[in-house]
Amino acid sequence: MRRLSGVSRPATASTSSPRLGPLVAVVTAALAGVLVGLALTTTTPVAGIAQVDTAVRVGLPIARSALDLAAVAAVGFALLPLLTGDHVPASTAPVFDKARLGVVVSALVWVTAALASLVLQAAEYRPGNTALSFDDLRSYVDTVAAGKALLVVAGFALLQALFGLAATRFGRKVPPELVVGCGLFALLPLPVTGHAGDSHFAEYAMLLLELHIVSVVAWTGGLAATVVLAAGHRGLLATTLPRFSRLATVCLAVAAGTGVINAVAEFVQHPTVDLWPGLFTTSYGQLLIAKVVLLAGAAALGGYTRWKLMPGVVRHRRTALATFAVVELATMGLAYGFAAVLSRTPLV
Repeated sequence: MRRLSGVSRPATASTSSPRLGPLVAVVTAALAGVLVGLALTTTTPVAGIAQVDTAVRVGLPIARSALDLAAVAAVGFALLPLLTGDHVPASTAPVFDKARLGVVVSALVWVTAALASLVLQAAEYRPGNTALSFDDLRSYVDTVAAGKALLVVAGFALLQALFGLAATRFGRKVPPELVVGCGLFALLPLPVTGHAGDSHFAEYAMLLLELHIVSVVAWTGGLAATVVLAAGHRGLLATTLPRFSRLATVCLAVAAGTGVINAVAEFVQHPTVDLWPGLFTTSYGQLLIAKVVLLAGAAALGGYTRWKLMPGVVRHRRTALATFAVVELATMGLAYGFAAVLSRTPLV
């Protein structure tokens, strides 16, 4: 009887509204990261060379950051049913309804951000033009790999939104793995058009970068979904958090390993910039250091959650999980903001 009463208490909590604080924290931090990154990479205009409009220069990393955060949310909400497993109380049904709706909304934002990025990148490709026509967009897609990649991203994100919409009606009859898979596939096209695509070790660099992005998105998105939706239901949280913790440990190891290898390779292949001075004397290196520090801080917060807070969560006790998770997500959001600028910063 004691165990039954312990399970019934959280049932009322499952009907509580989602905790929006973590989402606000990560979005605000990402915007701050973009602005700081832009300040670090500001260059003096060169006479005689057409300059990109300020709206495009600032809007592009903001759109890319919005794209990244929408991907985090869409993948994270889609992951939640997999993190909880098949055997969950009936009282948690509203939680999964919110998760499926979250997938739909996040994926549609993802589509919008990808298309906005496409328009802004096409405008950047033709600096000095006051108006961008449909022919300009089509020409950009035909000639630049990044344009094609953004269309593929938008397509897979839209497909995920459609599967998420079907899941809101049919529940688990739509396999959660299918919804997650669409989101993960949407992460893959863009890395091949960035720095890694110019590497002498292009095939390996692209694979490592894709693993890095997938692992970071799963880590951040899984944490966000767990805190936003499952934290109000102690029984569900006690099941979800240990599973997420194991996933996050793997993601952290993959993200750290692939990140270090890609960063070293970027400097090693450069003909004029050496690794050691370049880390401190170039904007690329400074942003890279800032990102590493932030990811290390997020990893430390995650470690504290796993070793200090999770035992209490498993025992259905009140903990400071939400507070630490908000700080961790804000740290990750700041890293995403820096990453959005870093992806557009040449190593010079």
